[in-house]
Amino acid sequence: MESNDFDLLIVGAGPVGCTIAERAASIKGWNSLIIDKRDHIGGNCYDFINSAGQLVHKYGPHYFRTNYEEVFSYLSNFTNWIPGDYKVKSLVKDKLYPIPINLSSLEKYFNCKLNEKDATELLKRISIPNKSPKNSEEFILSRLGENLYKDFYLGYTLKQWEIHPRKLDPSVCGRVPIRLNRDESYVNAIHKVMPADGFTKMFSKMIQSPRIVFEGETNFKDIKDSFVPKIATVYTGPIDEYFDYCLGKLPWRSLEFEWQTFEKKFVQPCVQINYPNDHNFTRSVEIKHVTKQDIGSTTLSYEYPKSTGDPYYPIPQPSTAELYQRYREIARESYQQNKVHFIGRLGEYSYINTDEAVKRGMEAFNEIVNSNGHN
Repeated sequence: MESNDFDLLIVGAGPVGCTIAERAASIKGWNSLIIDKRDHIGGNCYDFINSAGQLVHKYGPHYFRTNYEEVFSYLSNFTNWIPGDYKVKSLVKDKLYPIPINLSSLEKYFNCKLNEKDATELLKRISIPNKSPKNSEEFILSRLGENLYKDFYLGYTLKQWEIHPRKLDPSVCGRVPIRLNRDESYVNAIHKVMPADGFTKMFSKMIQSPRIVFEGETNFKDIKDSFVPKIATVYTGPIDEYFDYCLGKLPWRSLEFEWQTFEKKFVQPCVQINYPNDHNFTRSVEIKHVTKQDIGSTTLSYEYPKSTGDPYYPIPQPSTAELYQRYREIARESYQQNKVHFIGRLGEYSYINTDEAVKRGMEAFNEIVNSNGHN
C-alpha cells in the first residue's frame, strides 16, 4: 500500500468519505484509499444483522429523509427504498404523546378538542412572548409555555446534554418542529425513506469500484507522516484531534447502548419512545418498525447519553463555536503545505443529517477538483 498509488487519502468511511471516493472514481478515475479506526464502513449509519437475525442500527437510529432531489437521485443508484415509517412518541406522566408536538398531542395534554385556530390561540395564551430567544429554554417557552416545556423538553435536554437548556443554542430544541395539524411524522421532508437492504449495503455498493480500497482498523496517526496521496487528504475525523488538541478539546456528547431482544413481533407501538422524565436512558428504539423485517422476534436499543466516548453530538455554545473557528483558521493556514480538507460532522464540528453529509461529500468533491486545478 504505497501512497503514490492513490490520488486521495480519505480518513473516515462514513457517508462523506464514501461519497467522495465514489465521485472521485466514477467522474475523475481517481484512486482512493479509505481508512477508518472502526472495522466497517458507513460511519454511524452502520447497520448489521445481529445474533437474532435482525437488522439493527449499531449507533442509534438513522431516519433517512431529504428535500435534496440531487441527493435522493444520487443515492437511488445504489439502493432501492422502502417508506420510512418514522413515528415517535414521548412518555409523559404515564401517557404516550405524539412527538413532535401536534394537534393530537395538545388535545390529549389539555384534555380538550382543538382545531388549528383553537390551538393557535391556546399557545398564544400560554407562551411567553420573546421575538429573539437567545437559548433553547427561551425558544420553547416562547412557543409552548412553561408546562409543556417542563414536561416534554427540560428533562430530556438535561439528560441528553447535561447542560441546562438556557445555556444551549436555540437550535438544539428548535430542531424538533411544532405542528398545528395531525401529522405524526417525526421528520419533515419530501422523501422519508429507508434503504431497502440497509445503509451498510448502500454504502458498500458506492465503494465497489476497483479504484477504491478500504482499510479498517487503521489509525490515521500511524500513517500520516509516511502516506502522502498525490492530490489531497480528506479528513472526516475530529478537527481538534488532527491538530493534537493544541488549542484544547472540542466537547462532544456520546452515547452508550443497551440491547434487548424479545421473542415477539413488536414491543412498542412505534419505532421510538422518548423518556423526558423517566429512567436514565433518553429513548428506546425498535428499528424493526422501519426496516419492515418479517421476523418473529424484535430487538430494542436503549440510549444512555455520556460525556465521554465516541463523538456523536457537538455542543452548540458560543465558546465551542469560537474554539472551532480557531481550529478552522489553523486548517486554512496549513492547507498549502498539507492539502487536507476537513469535511463532515466531526471535521466541521456540526450536527448534520445523513442526507446533508452526502450532499456535503458531493460538494466537497467539486471543491477538491477545483482547488487542485483538475477541471
